[in-house]
Amino acid sequence: MISHLTLGTNNLHAAIEYYDQVLKLLEAKQIAKTELVAFYAFANSNTKLAITKPHNGEPATSGNGTMLALRAPNDQLVIKVYDLALSLGSQCEGAPGPRDNNAYFAAYFRDLDGNKLVVFHRPENTTP
Repeated sequence: MISHLTLGTNNLHAAIEYYDQVLKLLEAKQIAKTELVAFYAFANSNTKLAITKPHNGEPATSGNGTMLALRAPNDQLVIKVYDLALSLGSQCEGAPGPRDNNAYFAAYFRDLDGNKLVVFHRPENTTP
């Protein structure tokens, strides 16, 4: 079982403002915060998300091939999260639309620090 996932940031204040808004649409909320890290909890999940300044003091960088996937309950919420993320300064990595022969609906973007995220909806009767 995964306890939490961590994304690095070089500006924790800006990252918290960003993730508070984006994750609220997915019914997640901030549950803890220090000078270095903020934790978010998701409804119906034990896995948490941490946004943190690197503890070694070096700059945070995004990983090539690293991506955080956020599940949405419907296609409309995928579009809403994507639109909000872009309005907050995200960079588009793939506009909302069907993927993999209509197996799921997704939108890809990068947060303020370049971390890649996808928000997606996959009907219950399909496999990942």
